Amino acid sequence: MKKLIAVAAISFFVVACSVSMSRLQPKGMNIPPGTYEDTLRFLYSLPSDQWPTPFIDSTISWKELGIIPESPLKPYMDSLKHLVQLGKTLFFDRRLSGSNQISCASCHIPDLSWTDGRSKSLGHDHQMNKRNSPTLLNVWYYKQLFWDGRSKSLEDQAFGPINSETEMHSDMAEVMMKLRRIPGYKPLFDSAYGRTEISPETVTGALAAFQRTLVSRKSDFDDFLSGEKNALSDAALRGLHLFRTKAGCMNCHNGPLFTDNDFHNIGLTYYQQEHEDLGRYAVTHRAEDIGRFKTPSLRDVIRTRPWMHNGLFDNINELMNMYNAGMPLPGSGAGQVGDTLFPKKDRLIRRLGLTKQERDDIVAFLNAITAEPLHIRMPGMPG
Repeated sequence: MKKLIAVAAISFFVVACSVSMSRLQPKGMNIPPGTYEDTLRFLYSLPSDQWPTPFIDSTISWKELGIIPESPLKPYMDSLKHLVQLGKTLFFDRRLSGSNQISCASCHIPDLSWTDGRSKSLGHDHQMNKRNSPTLLNVWYYKQLFWDGRSKSLEDQAFGPINSETEMHSDMAEVMMKLRRIPGYKPLFDSAYGRTEISPETVTGALAAFQRTLVSRKSDFDDFLSGEKNALSDAALRGLHLFRTKAGCMNCHNGPLFTDNDFHNIGLTYYQQEHEDLGRYAVTHRAEDIGRFKTPSLRDVIRTRPWMHNGLFDNINELMNMYNAGMPLPGSGAGQVGDTLFPKKDRLIRRLGLTKQERDDIVAFLNAITAEPLHIRMPGMPG
């Protein structure tokens, strides 16, 4: 009996692999014989327009995964180096806060991939902020900033934390007066702008320029795409294929930066509960935006824990389990009938039916798109 069960199990595995491999094989393409992983390695070593067709919802406009792009400022760095250096100095200067104890780098720490490792950031007088501090890597790519997209530029975004009572507890006018009283800043502004003007526009312009230089380092996945066929482990390779197909990740996390630059409700609204956060609705006041938050890039995701706008998950396996189950989280219950503002979870969020091995393979791929952060030396503060 045991032999029959073993034979049946082996037969099922062979048939399953044969079906999977037959689905992989594009018409008219002769794939060399080998294991399932050999087949994947061959197919994903081809140009990306010849990769297996991803499982994408018919309504989604998507881009294929690719090598990490360069900063848009890279071609102009010679002429912008003084502006970027000024922005870097301002970014690390605690005097931009009311207490002179908090800088932009307090919540965006280079060694932590430009996050702070907390569920929610701590601001003035150790007050807890409302949301998790996202990474600044590749921040230049986003069309809207903050989790709810309330800002459309890095220049405008800088006003938010500086003027916030719970974050830097200052205001832009006070910051200008402080900086103008520091003699060492005048030559820095002169080098950056050709004038010594210290204004909200010159300060936020320099901060934005520096942040636009923050780019993820190349990962194992980038090396694989560059021709190093063994840069991905078998597990990561299987994870790549699952990411693009069965798991449906590319519906929201596509393109070289693994984000659709859009907003989705994945079920973390806590509607009419203690930790309620209505997300983008606070900006647009449209009922369909209740509970929608910005899709973060998955570049360096393993190093940017904890995850989600509220920092709810600090364990990648728990996060994978929740996505696999379709995110059955708080937000449902009494009051749904007749409530036009009742949150509606995005239809793209559904049960996936991934096995533990498949979930582990996807985590292996997420590790393969994560790189060690570049060491950043803190600049000296002008006096």
